[in-house]
Amino acid sequence: MTAQAGTVRRRGSVWAGVIVLAAFAVLVSLGTWQLERKAWKQGLIATLEQRVNTDPVPLPAAGQWPRLTPTDDEYRRVRFTATLDPTQEALVYTAGSALRKDVSGVGYWVLSPARLPGGGIVVVNRGFVPESGKDSKARAAPLPGPIEIVGALRWPEPPGLFTPAGDLGRNTWYARDHVPIAAVKGWGQDSGQAGSVAPFYVEQESPVPAGGGPKPGRLVPQLPDNHLQYAVTWYGLALMLVGVAGAFVLSRRRAAAHPDAGRGAAN
Repeated sequence: MTAQAGTVRRRGSVWAGVIVLAAFAVLVSLGTWQLERKAWKQGLIATLEQRVNTDPVPLPAAGQWPRLTPTDDEYRRVRFTATLDPTQEALVYTAGSALRKDVSGVGYWVLSPARLPGGGIVVVNRGFVPESGKDSKARAAPLPGPIEIVGALRWPEPPGLFTPAGDLGRNTWYARDHVPIAAVKGWGQDSGQAGSVAPFYVEQESPVPAGGGPKPGRLVPQLPDNHLQYAVTWYGLALMLVGVAGAFVLSRRRAAAHPDAGRGAAN
């Protein structure tokens, strides 16, 4: 082997080592990140389970709405008195629910504005109807007059990149993004109050209408917690990389220590 060839080979080995070390660092970092995510996810699950199993509290006053956040308040159960408008609703297409064990298959969430006695509008997800219940004439209307509603606070579901646009003519939307729905439908415009529609909506639990839906119900958060499996996978790949690199280095050293071994076998 010439000196130049040896230099080229050493440089190649150095670069290969750098690449292996960088890949090892990335794999270990991903595994550690998954362990951190696992701790975060377990804390989140505990928080959500505590919220959905706590007795409902009075709905915060409108002056407090801007200070509410999904991190601190989503899934909190609330109780309030309001009047649902039986002539107003928006249908949001769904293929099922990960939070409602009693909901499966294709259908619609029925959203309606609920007017508070002191002013302001809270959009209420009154529950699920199958495709056969899309026509409001085929199901029960909201109870007349002020009623006490119990439900959980939820925040808008932003549409994804491929989410179809809402169709006002068919009264159908594809994301529970209630603020633009309320704007298009004109909910709250007659109240004369800026920002009169709450930034959250409420998943109704009760009252339950008699027959014909929509079907309200309690939420049961079921967040997947697969982070330990992912962490083991990343750490396992890091160990495999170390093993492969070690075997390669060992084979190179053996070849350098016995340069004539392969030549003799060939002869």
